[in-house]
Amino acid sequence: MKHRELRDRTKSFALRIIKVYCSLPKSTEAQVLGKQALRSGTSVAANYREASRARSDSELVAKLGIVEQELDETLLWLELLVESGIVPEGKMSNLRQEADELLRMIVAGIKTAKNRL
Repeated sequence: MKHRELRDRTKSFALRIIKVYCSLPKSTEAQVLGKQALRSGTSVAANYREASRARSDSELVAKLGIVEQELDETLLWLELLVESGIVPEGKMSNLRQEADELLRMIVAGIKTAKNRL
């Protein structure tokens, strides 16, 4: 996948996370979990954009590592929203799938950059 396409996908992912957060119930549990997902999910796009401006492969690996961590954390919050019964699985499955696909692409990018080092 080309850099621009991945940049657009991470931004789209962040926008979807924002929409999920806005649709959550106003209960304390939903808001706490939602804010965590909002923080880490939007951070994916911001950190990917920063990684795209890396000046070296070692800097790219480090910054993509942050994207990987934020995606994994976002997956946890999305899982907790579903498993706690706050959000039905059906409403979250596509978003969780996208997070998993993005995570796989980022890990592949890290491996590719490491091989160039």
